[in-house]
Amino acid sequence: MKKQSNLSRLMTYAGGHRILTYLSWILSVMSALLALVPFWYIWRIIHDILEVSPDFAQAGDVTRYGWSAVLFAVISIVVYIAALMCSHISAFRVAANIRKELMRHITALPLGVTEKYGSGKLRRIVNNSSTATETYLAHRLPDKAGAIATPIGLLFLLLAFDWRLGLLSLVPVCLGFLIMMKMTGKDMEQRMEQYQNALSDMSNEAVEYVRGIPVVKTFGQTIFSFKRFKDAIDNYEKWVIAYTKGLRLPMMLYTTAINGVFAFLIAGGLIFTRGGVTNELLLNLIFYIVITPVIGTTLTKIMFMSEDSMIVGDAINRIDEVLNEKQLSESKVNNVPNDNGVTLEHVSYSYKGSSTGQKGGLAHDGEKNALNDVSLRVKPGQVVALVGASGGGKTTLANIVARFFDPGEGRILIGNIDIRDIPKETLMNKVSFVFQNSHLIKASILENVRMAKPAATREEIVHALEAAQCLDIIEKLPNGIDTVIGTKGVYLSGGEQQRIAIARAILKNAPILILDEATAFADPDNEVRVGQALSALSKGDPQSNCSRKTVIMIAHRLSSITDADCIYVLQDGEIVESGTHSQLLEKNGTFTRMWKNYSEAAEWKIFNENKGLEVKA
Repeated sequence: MKKQSNLSRLMTYAGGHRILTYLSWILSVMSALLALVPFWYIWRIIHDILEVSPDFAQAGDVTRYGWSAVLFAVISIVVYIAALMCSHISAFRVAANIRKELMRHITALPLGVTEKYGSGKLRRIVNNSSTATETYLAHRLPDKAGAIATPIGLLFLLLAFDWRLGLLSLVPVCLGFLIMMKMTGKDMEQRMEQYQNALSDMSNEAVEYVRGIPVVKTFGQTIFSFKRFKDAIDNYEKWVIAYTKGLRLPMMLYTTAINGVFAFLIAGGLIFTRGGVTNELLLNLIFYIVITPVIGTTLTKIMFMSEDSMIVGDAINRIDEVLNEKQLSESKVNNVPNDNGVTLEHVSYSYKGSSTGQKGGLAHDGEKNALNDVSLRVKPGQVVALVGASGGGKTTLANIVARFFDPGEGRILIGNIDIRDIPKETLMNKVSFVFQNSHLIKASILENVRMAKPAATREEIVHALEAAQCLDIIEKLPNGIDTVIGTKGVYLSGGEQQRIAIARAILKNAPILILDEATAFADPDNEVRVGQALSALSKGDPQSNCSRKTVIMIAHRLSSITDADCIYVLQDGEIVESGTHSQLLEKNGTFTRMWKNYSEAAEWKIFNENKGLEVKA
């Protein structure tokens, strides 16, 4: 299949506005040709002055020629403005449609895919790549049409008056064009891709560094503690310097060539006037000296347009790279689970492989799966806990139940229905989750909580906040629940944000609840309140068919899961133990060691607090 050109690819987003793109080219060509007409009037002015010299009073048509030149210059500008208006309307529509399609696609992608790219790289693709297409369509293509028309018109003018001087004027143009082709060839295309890659890497690492600034400041570290960020900066610096040095000589030769046209004209003038100076030769020589700078300007425009074409080509490739990522499949049948039980059957998953549910989404070459042949059953209304060392697969298991990505092998069932056969909206109504990092948008607390149920009344939201132990937060805010969070608003602590997130989950009132270390960032006071909020959240709705919600919780504080119906111990992506708290202690295995270490740490903390000692990390 023949690959679409950059323009054809962009025009698929233009819709009915594509005609404006083509119209902008026509208008730009007209503007370029009209802009050459004043030069003919300049030639007429010089001609008349030389004809009547030294009695310049007899040059009666000079004023008329001057105003005619001004008129055509103004008309050229007006037509060019009309061309840019057409191109901008079309370009804005294309850029907007690209961003919409990208965001629609990204929101439907598995979480594993978005983590693979990183937030910095995705932001650059959505913003910068679409902006590159906007600049290309709005400015570069109309200018390119005009830049192509200008040399054609100039060629006619250069050869019309004195073909000898005209050919001399074209010699440096040809030299400059050859050097330009060398600079903007295939090698430049590869370099442009490398440049964009270096920028993307630096952007990604910058985002990660900014997120880690609290850690850097806490431990008195410097930028060098974030080696990947520094390496990304160093890599960008080396690339840019090497690239600049590589183009230094060709650019010097190019600039010399296109600006050397005067040297050729003067040399030609000296040769052609050996038999004496005529008014006609002097006229043409002066005219060519006036008009030839346009050649250099036009050629430079074409060179930068070639570079912009490579930039937009790279931008389209990056856009297509994201759009080619496979989305999660969507069921067309409205399958509704008959209960709130959750079952995993031989589930395996790897972040290194496919995250779209296709075969082959597993680790290879000795790499370990994040989950490896995991099977478990959570009965409706049960509370189960997932424990284990960091990297054991707890969060991956919780994410996969919420279908943030699909397994490479195996399946997940809710109410005996594969979650891939449950429509997305139905599944999201079934599942609520509260994670370690609770993200609140830059909006009021009211709007943050209402995200869970857009049709909720103010009274319902206040009730959810009350159940989530948030009233003390609301009381100290200047505008209560209408207070804006974030930029130009107030900032909440980690524990306070967690309680707002729990209020959101309470308002949603989904029958299946996933908690990923919900008290991770809470201080002692907030931890108590968060615990009370989670208790309220876990209770079933009296009006529903189930007395309790089905709860899957990840916990590092083992004291918070002693009453769980079942505890699963994960290690290296596998379930190594399962049972109630007492049953696991009787096994004297992995969980017993974890409980012993946790208890000793808790006793040490209490001992030091009672002694009033300051314990440093």
